[in-house]
Amino acid sequence: MAFIKKLYDNFEEICCAFFLFVMIMCLVFQVVMRIFTGSSFAWTEELSRFAFIYAVFVATALATKKGTHVRITAQLSFFGCNGRLAFRIFSDILWIIFNLFMVYISWETIQGGLEYPEISPTLGVIKAHVEMIIPFCFLLVTWRILEVYYKHLKAGTLAELSVYEEECR
Repeated sequence: MAFIKKLYDNFEEICCAFFLFVMIMCLVFQVVMRIFTGSSFAWTEELSRFAFIYAVFVATALATKKGTHVRITAQLSFFGCNGRLAFRIFSDILWIIFNLFMVYISWETIQGGLEYPEISPTLGVIKAHVEMIIPFCFLLVTWRILEVYYKHLKAGTLAELSVYEEECR
């Protein structure tokens, strides 16, 4: 059970590290092949591009989980601590709605891609399978937003979500 909890707690970190490793190894392999043979394999470029896309989408969930994503907070200086918390909750609700909308739109697009499949040129995979990372990561971001609120509610520290400057501490 401890392994599953550790895997859950570090899911995004593990995935990002794996995808970045795949991307770097593909690019290194491609450079080495060009140096020694004068040509390279086309599949390494495509796989590195897919790995990069996966790493970026998973990293959005990682940034959400850690609270390190970009938030513009200058407008909040006009509000007190309670106003900041209300604005934070409101903006996160909008964020969740946007995420769920993106899941819906991207899932419909993927269904079309599965109905009329487009095959990637060198790897020969159906691109809709590769694109499934998009709705998955938007759901993961939504899950991590809700998880942050759950943890703060459970700990009784919901007011800490409004701390952008020292005056609310």
